[in-house]
Order: sequence, then C-alpha cells, then structure tokens
Amino acid sequence: MHLMYFTEQPMSTYPEDAVGEDGTTALLFSNKHFDSVAGSRLYNERLIEYRLAEEVGFDGIMLNEHHDAPFCMQAQITVWASVLAAATERIKIVLLGTPLPTLDNPLQAAESLSMVDMISKGRLVAGIVRGSGTEQYANNVNPAFNRERFYEAHDLLVKAWTEPGPWRWEGDNYEFRVVNPWAVPLQKPHPRIWVPGVASPETIVWCAQQRYPYVCLNTTIEMTKQIWELYEKSANEVGYESGPEHRGYLLRVHVQDTEEKAIANAREYMWMQGEFTGLGHPVWSSPTGYGSPANREPTLKRINNRADAPQAMPFEEQLEHLQIVAGTPDQVVERLRVLLEETRPGILALWGNDGKVSHEDSKRCIELMGSDVLPALREIGDELDLKDPFEVGAPLSTQFLEAPYVPEGAPA
Repeated sequence: MHLMYFTEQPMSTYPEDAVGEDGTTALLFSNKHFDSVAGSRLYNERLIEYRLAEEVGFDGIMLNEHHDAPFCMQAQITVWASVLAAATERIKIVLLGTPLPTLDNPLQAAESLSMVDMISKGRLVAGIVRGSGTEQYANNVNPAFNRERFYEAHDLLVKAWTEPGPWRWEGDNYEFRVVNPWAVPLQKPHPRIWVPGVASPETIVWCAQQRYPYVCLNTTIEMTKQIWELYEKSANEVGYESGPEHRGYLLRVHVQDTEEKAIANAREYMWMQGEFTGLGHPVWSSPTGYGSPANREPTLKRINNRADAPQAMPFEEQLEHLQIVAGTPDQVVERLRVLLEETRPGILALWGNDGKVSHEDSKRCIELMGSDVLPALREIGDELDLKDPFEVGAPLSTQFLEAPYVPEGAPA
C-alpha cells in the first residue's frame, strides 16, 4: 500500500463571530480576517510536521490547492511542492491536485512541475483536478468550459512532457505558437498522474479510460463501492481489469495516546464541515454549466432545503459510519481494517490535522501513526494484497500502452 499524510492546512485563527449567519467562508469571506503572523507560524509548523511524516515512515505527502478560502492555506500547490522537494529526501510529493481548468497557461504548470520533479529527484506524483465551482469564480474562469478545459489542458500537459519541441498547439481553449519547454520531468515518460474526486461519474469514467488511479475524498463506504463499480465497468469496456492500484481513499484519521484526547481533537474536523463555518454556498460550489444535468439536480435540492438541512452529518454519526476515525492506535487500526476490507484501496491518505488542533498534538498524531498505525496497515495491506501503482508497475496512461485503446469521443 501507498500510505500518505494530509492536512488541508487551515487558517483557523480568525474569530468565529466574524462569519455571517449562513456560515459561508469560501470565496466572499473578507481576507481582512487573515492574520499573516499566525499564517507564517502555521506554514512553518506544517513544514516541521511534513518532515516528521517522512521521518516516521509515510510513503507520501498529499497536497491540494484552494483559493479565497480560510479552510486551506495552500493557494499555490507548486509552491509547497517546491519547498518539500528541497526539504525532504525520500517521501513522494503527491499533488491532488493541480486545478488545470483554472489555468490560462497550462505550459507554466508543465514547466513548474518538471522543476519540482527534477529537484525532488523523481519523487513527484503530478495529480490533476477540475477544481470546484468556487475555484472557477476565484480564478475568473467560465465554469461552463471547465470539463473541456480539463481534458485539453491534460493533453497539452502530457504532450509537452513527452514530445520534443518546438511544435504548435491549436486547440478549442488554448493556442500556442511555440511549445518548446526547456524544463521537462526527470521521470520518463512523465510523472504519474492521479485524480481525486467525490463522485462525478464523468471524471470516474475518464480516469478508468486513462488508467489513472482515482482517489475518493472522504466518501462513505457505500459511495466508495459504487465508485469502484463504475470504475471497474469502465475499465472492462476499454480492455483491462482494474485493481487496488487504481483505487485511492482519503480519510479523516486522528490518533492520540488516549481515546478522550483523540475524540476531542477529532471534533475539529467539524470546523471545516460547517459546524460553525461552512465552506461555500451551493450555488457557488456548483454553478450553472459546471456539472452535468444529472449532477445538478442534487445540488438544486440542497439549495432549496438549505435553511433546514445541516451543513454536515453530526460528528457522532460520522464516527459511527467511519467517515471520521479517532482513538488510540489499536482502536484506529481496528476501524481502518474494516474500511480496507470493504473498499480495498492500494492508496490510502490519512488526514491527520484540521481546525485548531495544536502543533504538538499534530506531531504526536504523526508519531503514533508512524510507530503503531502504519506498520499494522502494511500488514493488513499485504494480507489483502492491496498493492499500489508503484508495486505493480501500472501503466502511466493509455498513451504508453503498446496498443492503446482510445474510446470514441475521449481525448487522444
């Protein structure tokens, strides 16, 4: 198994009473409440925590990117990737991921990611995402073109990494007279591409067609199984059998020496789920044109019922349904075994910190994960044969198979 450490890197020092009645903080919550002194402290504390994650035995550090949102201080994913490329020695730097449709110049991403891969000596996993609806507003991009920009930017990115220039690119969304980057990845033909998401059927099918691992972001066990069913069906249609190496899972997990302390800290996961500060208004999160009509209907229901509906499932129910796992190392391993047996991922990201969990408690969580949890998870992974993409040598994409299958209408 590939075991990763993750945190959203929240800015949680602003006063709770500064948030409006609806609890919305993404996009329009004023940045006058941002404390740069606290921000500097938090950035440097997290660097210490990331180094500790490498020291205790994690395989990867997962990074993501959000804008105009206090729940995430990673506004530029490649900045943190660059820091970690120089500050660490062994651990994979897993970007989940670069929001391609928000970029007006994907070639800059191709160059900067190539630099990270070279500086890290080939430790980059160059994951990509569509970016939420809110990200489209924050980057002044028309959400109606999100998916087609995602596909085209992906194709341009991969070609820039693998086909020597100079050449021209004449696409529907991007045009470049000269493509000839003098920074290309150390990994050949290019770094691995993983794609995270919640449950967009179109993205799941596309990932299966490309043979890219799909990483479920804190989905329920039942929803995760449905995602794997769709992925497996799509994989079979293009001529291969998917396995654990194509399945990823991000889960909120907090470990402490006592159950009481672990539960108290785990309540901080509710901080970004809307217990007192919600994320984004549903209209902004899923604007018209961003998703398919089938995905739009549930969003409209949430909008219509927003006054009566809670922002998130109650904390106790999330513990019961294993959407949050918290406790002593033995308790956590016992609950994670259930998740692994039910969902069988070869990639597992442990989301260990959120809200106002202190630096000291974050470090203790990482230490206990390293000493007690990770070894047990590796034993379970071996028992269940949960191999990751690196272990099985899974193809990077259909483009690098001997006889690639390209479905009708899929990007070349």
